[in-house]
Amino acid sequence: MILHIFWLLLGLGLILVGANVLTDGASAIARRFGLSDLVVGLTVVAFGTSAPELAISILSAISGSAPLAIGNVVGSNIFNILMIIGITAIVSPIVIERSVMSLEIPMVILSSVVLLMLGNSGIIDGTGINIVSRLSGLFLLLLFLLFMRYTFASAKNPEVASATDEPAVKSMNIWRAILYVIIGLAALIWGGDRFVDGASGIASGLGVSEAVIGLTIVAAGTSLPELATSIVAAVKGKPGMAVGNVIGSNIFNVLMVLGASAVITPLPFGSIGNLDLLTLLAASVAFWLFGWLFKTRTITRIEGALLVAGYVAYILALLL
Repeated sequence: MILHIFWLLLGLGLILVGANVLTDGASAIARRFGLSDLVVGLTVVAFGTSAPELAISILSAISGSAPLAIGNVVGSNIFNILMIIGITAIVSPIVIERSVMSLEIPMVILSSVVLLMLGNSGIIDGTGINIVSRLSGLFLLLLFLLFMRYTFASAKNPEVASATDEPAVKSMNIWRAILYVIIGLAALIWGGDRFVDGASGIASGLGVSEAVIGLTIVAAGTSLPELATSIVAAVKGKPGMAVGNVIGSNIFNVLMVLGASAVITPLPFGSIGNLDLLTLLAASVAFWLFGWLFKTRTITRIEGALLVAGYVAYILALLL
């Protein structure tokens, strides 16, 4: 148990350091190539911080632990919206670009709807077995490629690229910036892996089921890179990267992570049910609605607190 606690703390430290280094490097690269922080958050940072989910879900699929693979994706996405957006907004209210409200966040909602349909596929096709088939996995990967095509196309749009008056980024040599990104990603991935090992060991010692571990401990652990990166980005005055990181990670998790895992082997949902899938959909819709309520295109501190409260309520419902 002491060793698991050590790995937990070591992983957390690496995640925090990696998030800071990654944010600096990614921002410098964004400025060098004329890309907005939002686009970098949707691509480089989102992919890097979702690497733990990708590795764990694929390894879980290969080893036959489908509930852990799906639970990791569903739990991570719920954590990303309710906890990461919530905590980040509490630290600093998040101003969201108009294009994000009309395009990117609806894509998050769409991915949640697709996941809900897959989670009830047994009812839809009459087999009674809810499963992400290989064909469904290929469909998810196709949607992912279409989203990436849109993202890079929007990066060339001067209106989107200059949608916000973004703060100056400290000057950095391109090779140094790339090194920062590599070091940051390495620290995030290895730190996330150490954290999950420690947390899973502690949870297993307490007799918690695999599905619950996937939805809570593993999901929160693999989402810590997103949490650290978004908070650091918000504190440094880069709301575009903070929001883009969460949106990109959620879309990446459902379309790429789950799609790739299902192509390797079909994934039955098992005990992952509508409580979890509807919570994810509700969180996605709340994220979009909060952007329009009270203060237009801004997630306020009060709204952030409501999102965090929603996650606490979900965990209590899950455990009870």
